[in-house]
Amino acid sequence: MRGVIRAVRQFRQAFRAYDGSAKRKDSLFKMNSCSVFSLERNTYISRYRHPSYTMSRSISADAAKFPNGELNGDGPLIEYERRISAGELVDGDSFQLDTLGELQRLYDELVENAKTCRLDRYATSEKDGRSRWLWSRFVPQTSHAKVKGIYLYGGVGTGKTMLMDMFFEQLPCNWRKKRIHFHDLMLNVHSRLQRHKGVADPLEAVAGELSDESILLCLDEFMVTDVADALILNRLFGHLFTNGVILVATSNRAPDNLYEGGLQRDLFLPFIATLKERCIVHEIGSYVDYRKMTSAQQGFYYIGKHSSVLLNQKFRQLIGENVAVPKEVEVIMGRKLQVPFSATGCAYFRFEELCDRPLGAADYFGLFKNFHTLALEGVPIFGLSNKSAAYRFVTLVDVMYENRARLLCSAEGTPSELFDRIMTITDAKRAGPTRTSSRSAKSDVSDICVDNELGFAKDRTVSRLTEMNSREYLDQHAEMLLAQKQQAIA
Repeated sequence: MRGVIRAVRQFRQAFRAYDGSAKRKDSLFKMNSCSVFSLERNTYISRYRHPSYTMSRSISADAAKFPNGELNGDGPLIEYERRISAGELVDGDSFQLDTLGELQRLYDELVENAKTCRLDRYATSEKDGRSRWLWSRFVPQTSHAKVKGIYLYGGVGTGKTMLMDMFFEQLPCNWRKKRIHFHDLMLNVHSRLQRHKGVADPLEAVAGELSDESILLCLDEFMVTDVADALILNRLFGHLFTNGVILVATSNRAPDNLYEGGLQRDLFLPFIATLKERCIVHEIGSYVDYRKMTSAQQGFYYIGKHSSVLLNQKFRQLIGENVAVPKEVEVIMGRKLQVPFSATGCAYFRFEELCDRPLGAADYFGLFKNFHTLALEGVPIFGLSNKSAAYRFVTLVDVMYENRARLLCSAEGTPSELFDRIMTITDAKRAGPTRTSSRSAKSDVSDICVDNELGFAKDRTVSRLTEMNSREYLDQHAEMLLAQKQQAIA
């Protein structure tokens, strides 16, 4: 056990002593329909390598001496090693270890500066928080946290969310902290803005509330596609950072590529500068999509002539003797959503009823507050002709994944085939002009959709659809339902 602690101390000392940095080319990873990655090098970011891998192996060697995997220590790196020694994680991913070095650095700095960062929720009362807000009306204050956050980005399925969650779970329970999906945060912000109508600066009021609730904000899947979100992010986070908020975020995109090609992007650019000023930008440069290493094809993803019949049969099997009936559920800000058929926590929709209508993340979050399973009939191949529906489908899958919901669906193709006609500008340039004499092939080419945001998002969606149909994911879903039933009985 002393060997374990000694190794951890060596790691921390080596890390703190190291303040060199090196410039290296930023790598953006793209994945085609055959799951083959292509590597494109473009911008530069500041990054340094930690001695985490060497030190981590030392920890692993000592951890192997403890069959129960019981390690004394604090932080995400220790938890990562515990899970490896317990057989819960695959060993040997140097990219994840490098990222854990950053997260461990942040963890140590937060512990060391917990008082000055006002992390302890019991050390500062709600009354004091209101007093600070009132005093700031008369005396302008700047109280940026002395600790910088982390903006973690990289390819899909590389473990970004897992590592951030591991970091979050190791933080003291009495800290003012929150872990939330980006979609959910923005819905929360817009809802609060409605309540603060008439205030001179409603965004400042909302930021004041959020920072009083949480100083450390862990934000998953940072992806800006909505112009309404893009136009308020700089002012919102400007207020949050001024209030001392520390951000830890995950994303598939580098900061400079956020909201690329979006409307009025010039108004969004100051936010990128603010983000890079308040966060250390770190890429997890792994080629491995761990979601695709699960036992796929075990779920309820039906393709082919009779796929809708099979979907209907499976839905009836899940609800048993119960009768599926229409139901109206309430979503955010008083909005209602009509569910065509529902029973025992399962909902049945045709694709056009859920993705061809003007619905968004708010509606989908409301749906999965009421249902744990969705049967979706008739998911089409996506292209230029149904781009809006493709965006909604991507958002739907994100919300389902965040809520660990179960998906049954019938589709015109495999997850990767659904997005074959969606590509980024870079992909389109690489593909070049295509000549063909086939009428159907010409139709396919004319339906090609070149859209950077959707082109990047498709890889995440394909990866998540694959995992959601794996045995591991479905087992977790079953365990979640069992725990909810036991809690309801208790």
